[in-house]
Amino acid sequence: LYHSFVESPDMMNIYNGNIVTDKHGVATVVLPDYFEALNQDFRYQLTVIGQFAQAIVVKEISKNHFTIKTNKPSVKVSWQVTGVRHDAYAEAHRIVVEEDKGKERGTYLHPELFQKDPVVAQK
Repeated sequence: LYHSFVESPDMMNIYNGNIVTDKHGVATVVLPDYFEALNQDFRYQLTVIGQFAQAIVVKEISKNHFTIKTNKPSVKVSWQVTGVRHDAYAEAHRIVVEEDKGKERGTYLHPELFQKDPVVAQK
């Protein structure tokens, strides 16, 4: 299983898609079988498309799916879920968010990318 990454202080995965609610305004989003084995601490975002309507998450993630409800039927909803990785590798290798650059403070770590002198960064 390969994933790309999100620029974040957390080791996060993003899953997203679009779904249309049924005649009762309900839709169940099915996530990959491995979703809960790989992720924890979920965050949800819903955006209604094409009309004014309300959308909520009525059932949070359980058994790799969650349920959306809208106040109207047949509403297209764009959804996004993020989860913080909790697989064995992620648990053993959490990223360090801030580090002291020590003697490299004030210098470019990759000056060739900026066409700059490797010794001194502009301040």
